[in-house]
Amino acid sequence: MGSNKGRTVLEVGADGIAVITIVHPPVNSLSFDVLNSLKDNCEEAMRRNDVKAVVITGAKGKFSGGFDISAFGEIQGGKVEPPKPGYISIDIISNTLEGGKKPAVAAIDGLALGGGLEIAMACIARVSTSTAQLGLPELQLGIIPGFGGTQRLPRLVGLTKALEMMLMSKPVKGQEAHALGLVDVIVSPNELVNTARCLALDIVERRRPWVPSLYRTDKIEPLGEAKEILNFARAQARKQAPNLKHPQVCIDAIEEGIVSGPVAGLLKEAESFQTLLHDDTCKGLLNIFFAQRATSKVPGITDRRLTPRKIKKVAILGGGLMGSGIATALILSNYPVILKEVNENFLQSGIGRVKANLQSRVKKGKMTQEKFEKTFSLLKGSLGYESFKDVDMVIEAVIENVSLKQQIFADLEKHCPPHCILASNTSTIDLDLIGEKTRSQDRIVGAHFFSPAHVMPLLEIVRTKKTSPQVLVDLLDIGKNIKKTPVVVGNCTGFAVNRMFFPYSQAAILLVEHGTDVYKIDRAVSKFGMPMGPFRMIDLVGFGVAIATGTQFVLNFPERSYKSMLIPIMQEDKRSGETTRKGFYAYDNKRKASPDPEIAKYIEKARSMSDAKVDPKLMKSSDKDIIEMIFFPVVNEACRVLHEGIAVKASDLDIAAVMGMGFPPYRGGIMFWADSLGSKYICSRLEEWTKMYGDFFKPSAYLAERAAKGAKLSAPMMDQAVSRL
Repeated sequence: MGSNKGRTVLEVGADGIAVITIVHPPVNSLSFDVLNSLKDNCEEAMRRNDVKAVVITGAKGKFSGGFDISAFGEIQGGKVEPPKPGYISIDIISNTLEGGKKPAVAAIDGLALGGGLEIAMACIARVSTSTAQLGLPELQLGIIPGFGGTQRLPRLVGLTKALEMMLMSKPVKGQEAHALGLVDVIVSPNELVNTARCLALDIVERRRPWVPSLYRTDKIEPLGEAKEILNFARAQARKQAPNLKHPQVCIDAIEEGIVSGPVAGLLKEAESFQTLLHDDTCKGLLNIFFAQRATSKVPGITDRRLTPRKIKKVAILGGGLMGSGIATALILSNYPVILKEVNENFLQSGIGRVKANLQSRVKKGKMTQEKFEKTFSLLKGSLGYESFKDVDMVIEAVIENVSLKQQIFADLEKHCPPHCILASNTSTIDLDLIGEKTRSQDRIVGAHFFSPAHVMPLLEIVRTKKTSPQVLVDLLDIGKNIKKTPVVVGNCTGFAVNRMFFPYSQAAILLVEHGTDVYKIDRAVSKFGMPMGPFRMIDLVGFGVAIATGTQFVLNFPERSYKSMLIPIMQEDKRSGETTRKGFYAYDNKRKASPDPEIAKYIEKARSMSDAKVDPKLMKSSDKDIIEMIFFPVVNEACRVLHEGIAVKASDLDIAAVMGMGFPPYRGGIMFWADSLGSKYICSRLEEWTKMYGDFFKPSAYLAERAAKGAKLSAPMMDQAVSRL
């Protein structure tokens, strides 16, 4: 048995109970080695005369976090031979474990997710701690439960709850699992295995029923009613995930078991699982899964064995939308915060915003009133710097104005202790410029949150050439504590996320000036899987922000910016987006957007100013053409960001695109998606458009070089990138 790939251990007690323990740190994941060892030990227990029953548990307070996900990549890449369909779910779990001649009881603590829960459900009974987490989150990876979960969960908790747990990847805690009938007994962790032993003996001696989960029918609705529930779930899944087929496949497998019996259901599940594993959606979601875990590894920084310092108090400058959102995120994770504003009015508004953010959590049932009061008490307001003498970190979140930020950083240097981290939440301005007038450049860093800051999952950590590794380690730790995914990037205009996506809205405007309909573009982009189209997004962030950030890019990348007066002339006419109820769309008092025919005159005017010619071909663009013309320039810029070493690795850009800009995760991130189309194809399309519409589309040197070799864009650039930083 490969020790590094985990195993199970069998111990037989004097009471005749064989305890089989899953051992594969850190979460006892189910590698092929663990599963084969489980089969061997189950068979041995069933054979031995001194064994009456079996208890299955996990080492060190964790039952099992599920199937070993790294094995999926190995199967997809053809590195390992997959087991024949149904070998695990039928041969090991149904026949050897559930169908064995001695009953098994699961003793669950910590995690019982995915395959872990599927093994537990194949036992005759389940004992759990109240805090254990039980769930089938496989759909998050583009697959379906593959070890019998689609058949057993509905039989244990009923169809409606089983569908919710699978389709929404929603785990339940032990207490709720008990109420649902998924767990038979709740006990404290130190009584767990003993209670399971007693329960197993009760089953052997028929003091408790011995009914395999697979054949239970008491929780399944009559056929007609069951079909209605399944059809409703299908319609919901289609509405929520129109581009995804695996939720429908999951419902098909459940239905097969209800209509044709559980064995037919298991076979259908096994075949579907194999097919989905090789689907693009699964490959894309797996890429995001591993990319997210890799963001916290930064070569040359996280391998220095530095320990994060304890951050006891944080100050925030600016209580606007961003500042109040950042303050909310910090106090929610128990960081005391001082919010500084320039006058009492602004300060009260900022504090009011934080309060409203927390109150909305209370209203949604995510927070108790008592917790609200405790959390809100961590926030203090301030108009001066006197309370800054003992802060460990300051985050500046004022408007995007260079001289104002320079002044603030010079003041901070005077008023904060010498170890204090000086961070800016700027989204576009070069940090070297911001810290130009200070002597503390080693502690200046970008902490770029995305709006709304207490909701959006990404934190872009920006380092200059002088930022100390300690400061980066500290910020990575804070990112983790406030439940953000941190991405460490280099310093330049727009950093990684905004810089990579600046061509997104510019390409959309270029298309409109050359004849494509605004609303057709937004529809195509939403259909592709973005939360909204580029024009609806400009309305949402507001024209002021769009002009301020756009100006930075035009100044810094003039040769590849598309210059248009469309947004400025609309703004002159008091159309500034959603807040003024008029932008590219008109908004009613419930903020519902509808197309506005009035924008045609602004487009006409902008077109004459930039001398753009209407191209009949672009008037009839297909959705595919629109997507390529909008996203290929983004890919092109992402290539520059990678090549310049602004991003350490392509997978960081994939995460940045998904978590910062809403790029659909099932497409695997921007670079992964680009590689699925091929560098040659992308480059040839960009060359074609460069001839027709100018240098905005011109392929970058890196893209052209990869295309010439037919190579992947997301090739490991580590050595080059690190040597540049």
